Amino acid sequence: MFIRDGVFTSESVSEGHPDKLADRISDAIVDAFLARDSAARVACETLLADQHVVVAGEFRTAREEDFAAVRANAVDIACDVIRRTGYTDAESGIDPDRCSVEVRFNRQAGEISAAVAGAKGAQGAGDQGLMFGYACDETGVLMPAPIVYAHRLMQRQAEVRRSGALPWLRPDAKSQVSCRYEDGRPVAVEAVVLSTQHDPGIGLEELQVLVRSHIVDPVIPANVRGAGYRDYINPSGSFVTGGPKGDTGLTGRKIIVDTYGGAAPHGGGAFSGKDPSKVDRSAAYMARFLAKTVVARGWAGKCLVQLAYAIGEAEPVSFLVMTPAAGRSRDAEIAAALGAEFDLTPAGIIARLQLLRPIYFDTAAYGHFGREMPDFLWEHAATNH
Repeated sequence: MFIRDGVFTSESVSEGHPDKLADRISDAIVDAFLARDSAARVACETLLADQHVVVAGEFRTAREEDFAAVRANAVDIACDVIRRTGYTDAESGIDPDRCSVEVRFNRQAGEISAAVAGAKGAQGAGDQGLMFGYACDETGVLMPAPIVYAHRLMQRQAEVRRSGALPWLRPDAKSQVSCRYEDGRPVAVEAVVLSTQHDPGIGLEELQVLVRSHIVDPVIPANVRGAGYRDYINPSGSFVTGGPKGDTGLTGRKIIVDTYGGAAPHGGGAFSGKDPSKVDRSAAYMARFLAKTVVARGWAGKCLVQLAYAIGEAEPVSFLVMTPAAGRSRDAEIAAALGAEFDLTPAGIIARLQLLRPIYFDTAAYGHFGREMPDFLWEHAATNH
């Protein structure tokens, strides 16, 4: 469960990867609902295939006009996300002005709505489920090094694409970073894989040279590379056809990219497309907050937190804290201290992390964790006790 020795690998994908594009559209829909009704219930899925987009889900708002307004704007929301991501026409991956967008919005089931609303006197969890949070002192943002590097490569790809430094880059890309660990610490980057979509006409050799100098080298400098370091840039060769034209995209298929790059367990539930009454999202954010708080306070160098809930129930059915070498009694003490300090009910989590705001579009690329943005309060560890 905690990385000891050997080489460990994590991956990331760009905001233009078709699965991430689906996540971004779904979270843009979440934000649109929350901007009109902070108590809206949203479960949105997006499917992209070539020039066709399907946006579907179950929703509840206090006012019918809010539901109707978002449904009426859903086509524009989806096309705007596609355009902002960098797709311009069918040849590049998907045409935001000519693609077909199918909208299928249903109402949230009455039984679920009643359970979440708090028939037992307090807001209940929107579903059963188990969630994990993780933090470690490998990096300044208390995240595992491989996933941090992998995300930074994708962020850098977007930067040089948007700036025009490499104007032939297209939005779809993937990265992979392998780090060598010794005694539980990352000591060197051993390998990088980076595949990026591009315009036709640029040769593979030129692409590899320019991607290496503009993207890989600034993120993976020589002083962090192992003696046998190697990189693989577009190892399959040409990558012109990408985005939804090259592969189907679906909300929730990049949950390991969204979290810890495989360095910690994942509960199984995706985040994107869900309002914070869904503990798949809110409790996973709280678990990260708790784990990061443990590490930030110096209680442990690594921490894994698990929370679990039953639908309609407010209190978690279980709460577990694990640290590498503290022992069961110390882990139990940490859990007891956190449980006494923080409200772990859905309502308590939502209030603590201020989750009833339209902040979710920005979470849907480059990871939900490890980015200390002002609105990401789950990343603002409670250092004082």
